Amino acid sequence: MTNILHIDSSIFSGDGVSSTLARQFVDTLVARDPEVNVVHRDLGRKPIPHLDAERLTALNTPAEARSPEQARIAAETDGLVQELQAADLVVLGVPMYNFAVPTQLKAWFDHVARAGVTFRYTADGSEGLLKGKRAVVFTSRGGLHRGRASDSQTAFLTTMLQFIGIEDIKIVFAEGLNLGEVPRRDALAAATAELQALAA
Repeated sequence: MTNILHIDSSIFSGDGVSSTLARQFVDTLVARDPEVNVVHRDLGRKPIPHLDAERLTALNTPAEARSPEQARIAAETDGLVQELQAADLVVLGVPMYNFAVPTQLKAWFDHVARAGVTFRYTADGSEGLLKGKRAVVFTSRGGLHRGRASDSQTAFLTTMLQFIGIEDIKIVFAEGLNLGEVPRRDALAAATAELQALAA
């Protein structure tokens, strides 16, 4: 059975363009194989607290020495990591906000990038521990940014996913969504065709 971790990060929740594309992709996979198991996390509807000193201290405190509040924080983060560890395929819906990923998604990465758990440091540098997984990213942008200096998303997402060991990454772009009706229609049609091809 294939396990899919589907994460949306639009502040518009399931109504966002990136969320819609990601959902269409996952729904297509499920339609073709009903035994696929999907875990869906909507960061717009249920955001993860940002990593701060309190949360980092809780994670770095040995389990037996944690206060009840620290144990609760650690359990939340452990749950996020376990969802990721169990996934064969990670599907991300990622809109561009101010040239970057949504703050909600950054918070998720900050919690799942755990030294000794999802990556480790070696004499040769860092090594991702979540090997053998795939990631498909659906990113929506109002303007045109792919291949330009204004696209900080692609480098960030690729770097973070590779950092935790996910090397097989596909990014589907829906750009120019705010440039008029025709560019929007064409961008969505192209992204939909690409997601159907990926799901085939």
